[in-house]
Amino acid sequence: MQEPAHSEWSGRTDGTPFMQKALIMLFKVVPLEVIYGVMALVVPFYMLFNHKGYMAMYHFFRRRLGKGALAAVWHVYLNHFAFGQVVLDRFATYAGKRFQIVIDGNENFLRLNEGEGGFMMLSSHVGNYEQAGYALVSNRKKFYALVYAGESATVMKERGKQFVGSNIHMIPVKADMSHLFIINKALDEGNIVSMPADRCFGSGKSVECMFFGAKAQFPLGPFATAVQKEVPALAVVVMKEGRRRYTAYVRPLTADNALPRRERMAALAQSFASTLEEIVRRHPHQWYNYYEFWDGE
Repeated sequence: MQEPAHSEWSGRTDGTPFMQKALIMLFKVVPLEVIYGVMALVVPFYMLFNHKGYMAMYHFFRRRLGKGALAAVWHVYLNHFAFGQVVLDRFATYAGKRFQIVIDGNENFLRLNEGEGGFMMLSSHVGNYEQAGYALVSNRKKFYALVYAGESATVMKERGKQFVGSNIHMIPVKADMSHLFIINKALDEGNIVSMPADRCFGSGKSVECMFFGAKAQFPLGPFATAVQKEVPALAVVVMKEGRRRYTAYVRPLTADNALPRRERMAALAQSFASTLEEIVRRHPHQWYNYYEFWDGE
């Protein structure tokens, strides 16, 4: 367990409030596929101005997936195009468009949802996790989702509209750490807590995991919370698998309860990293951590 070595990457959605509102209005009258087509032409320019993100993805395809130099450039383009589609899909949802969401492993969610205790859903910056809020809905438990406090007001407002009636409560992550009290109270009361578990920010502690054949740092907090509160945890990722279709993968995370507490945290983190790797290998273009994720890079 150690301090994270890599730098923070912003989680704020690009664009001014006016641009974001205009995009929502545009989706009300223009087919989604037309906007995808326009974006396909814009992606190369975005890659030029997002040099650090471009190089991080280039190294991912070269070093982790073994692609050749030219092939890696093409895969970086496909990655940026996939990311653009996910962002557009989010705004299309705000405009009233709907996507088919298939749940792979729904029995894992239902089993914990029907139980009396609380549990955690651990997400990552791949695919389109926001779609999980439209598919994995609980009528028995309150659902508390940690969100980036610096996200734009437009996105937060539209998310709120979409989640009305779905028992979902958004918790902004704040510098005063007040969100931790909400998390603990929610789990103590037998509810659901959702949080990302793939990025180390600031001075938070990290845990080292093997990921794509190399050591990488994952945040200790989500796994420490699950162990300390003695609640089960699920890995949930939602991957785009068609123009209007997503699959939500719901996988239980495991760690030997006989292990000492710190070792159990590390084992739970490795279970998450292994699950994430399995799914990203199937959908490599939907890995959206645009910084050098692995140690020594």
